[in-house]
Amino acid sequence: MPTSTSRRMVAGLAIAGALAMSATRAAPHAQAVQWKDGATTLSGYLVWDDASTAKRPGLLMVPNWYGVNTAAIDKAKSIAGTDYVILLADMYGKDVHPADDAAAMTAVKPFYGDRNAMKRRVNAAWNALRANLDKAPIDAKRLGAIGFCFGGSAVLDLARSGVAPSLGIVTFHAGLHPDDPHLAKSIAARLLVLNGADDRGAWPELEPFFTELRASGADWQFVNFGGAVHCFTEVGQNSPGCKYDPKAAARAYRMMHVFFEEALASR
Repeated sequence: MPTSTSRRMVAGLAIAGALAMSATRAAPHAQAVQWKDGATTLSGYLVWDDASTAKRPGLLMVPNWYGVNTAAIDKAKSIAGTDYVILLADMYGKDVHPADDAAAMTAVKPFYGDRNAMKRRVNAAWNALRANLDKAPIDAKRLGAIGFCFGGSAVLDLARSGVAPSLGIVTFHAGLHPDDPHLAKSIAARLLVLNGADDRGAWPELEPFFTELRASGADWQFVNFGGAVHCFTEVGQNSPGCKYDPKAAARAYRMMHVFFEEALASR
């Protein structure tokens, strides 16, 4: 039977060991990077855990309509972990940082009004990921994209642009409606689309989206989370139509990891 003194010594050694281990584990790293779409300068971040130099998949991440902000950087760090290197993409321009819903609506409106501009801008971000392969431990043969809300719409338009068949794309509570059904034949990426079953804004978009996917011949999966509405991964959102759902979010992220394990298997 250990004495109280020996128990304290064991506990102290355990704490010391944990501290030593944490000291050798680097914090997630966010390195600012810039690129251009025509005359527009975009500013985002390469995010990864630099405790290891091991090559890992690279993911383009397009955030929600608030763009690149502290919350988006924190989310990118959480998702990246030790599994991925993430390029957190700016869709608006380096000086555009919406502070409220009205400003965010103003920022996204031109892209929903001109889907060719959306495709051009998200392809510029995709090219930026590929241009920065040497700045982080990215496996150039394992690349993917993820997007949230507006960002989900953007990465679906990346798929509609006909990016490489080896690419995997995951969307979370995205806008789904295709702008041009004829682009279905261009979809070569594998898709995992994660949706809130009670996201009423998505309901009118579902059938046109399914029609597009069926016509594409792509490898796709669509998952509805019962009881979840729009924004289900967005921590802090708590309005009737835009609400964080921790259970749905946790399940969605697990599905994302499983999807990428298959879609981005070493080639």
